Amino acid sequence: MTAADDLAMRRALALAAEAAAADEIPVGAVVLDPEGRIVAEGRNHREETHDPTGHAEVAALRRAAASAGSWNLEGHTLVVTLEPCVMCAGAILQARIGRVVFGAWDDKAGAAGSMYDVLRDRRLPYRAEVVGGIQADAATALLRDFFEKRR
Repeated sequence: MTAADDLAMRRALALAAEAAAADEIPVGAVVLDPEGRIVAEGRNHREETHDPTGHAEVAALRRAAASAGSWNLEGHTLVVTLEPCVMCAGAILQARIGRVVFGAWDDKAGAAGSMYDVLRDRRLPYRAEVVGGIQADAATALLRDFFEKRR
């Protein structure tokens, strides 16, 4: 993990906390350009927008593509607080993101190594490097606290 990854994860955790405050599942994401600068961010907003694709990763990827003026984000890194789901993994590969850094593992729906390994599937034409478990305790605590309050 790089210093840029650490800074990005801290920002993603802050975005996840914002999502929780808005009664959204606390997931935050940022996209780093090839030089390690944050160029886009997003948080879950599915409840607010009634959009089934309202995941943090999708929001961050859309903003990064708009910022870059291209759907092709080769050389970029996505940093997210929770292991991406299958939908988000597909979007990550479609955007040609080269590296994904995430916090908490998702044993129920993760697609970056726990349930599935879509991001590194050799049958697909594009793959991403995956670094999981970064600041996992902080990311897991946000999720645990959110769901405990809802029960």
